[in-house]
Amino acid sequence: MVPVHEIRAVYDDHLITIYQAYPAEIAEPALRAGRFVPPFKPNRMTWIKPSFLWMMYRSGWATKPGQERILAISITRTGFEWALNRAVLSHYDPATHPDRATWQRHLRAAPTRVQWDPERDLHLKPQPHRSLQLGLGPEAVPHYTDTWTAAITDVTPLAHEIHAQVQAANLQAAAALLPPERPYPSSLAAARSQPR
Repeated sequence: MVPVHEIRAVYDDHLITIYQAYPAEIAEPALRAGRFVPPFKPNRMTWIKPSFLWMMYRSGWATKPGQERILAISITRTGFEWALNRAVLSHYDPATHPDRATWQRHLRAAPTRVQWDPERDLHLKPQPHRSLQLGLGPEAVPHYTDTWTAAITDVTPLAHEIHAQVQAANLQAAAALLPPERPYPSSLAAARSQPR
């Protein structure tokens, strides 16, 4: 059985793959430069997602306005864990925080945020277990763009291919094309950001 709160991702000893969706005017310069450059705005919160299917749900298989391009970003595990270890839950949880005021104070001070949303299946229906979203605030974004990012790949064609297989009811073929995500060994500090 899959734990309710578990990070699942494509990763190796040094890098982890996360996903973001952008319009072409942000995606194209990033792909050319191999990192995020203007018109990407580093002074606002940006959310990274290790789950491919959650990204498909969020972007409507790369069809929603402003989310037509799906980027797979390889970032250092060191950077990912830095972000995890400094994250505060994006919502108040009485089982994790002593009171709402303390949570709000921690949230304002934290460079990153953790949010858990229902994972999705190939039909984008919610699953009983959850998928991580990691919000990077203005303090963390320059690390992400300038230090952590190792490579950026356009996986929009893959998204479209998997979606076409789902629409044709070829679920086995669609599943075979999915990135091979597996449980990620998150640190104890990151685990403290998870709801109990």
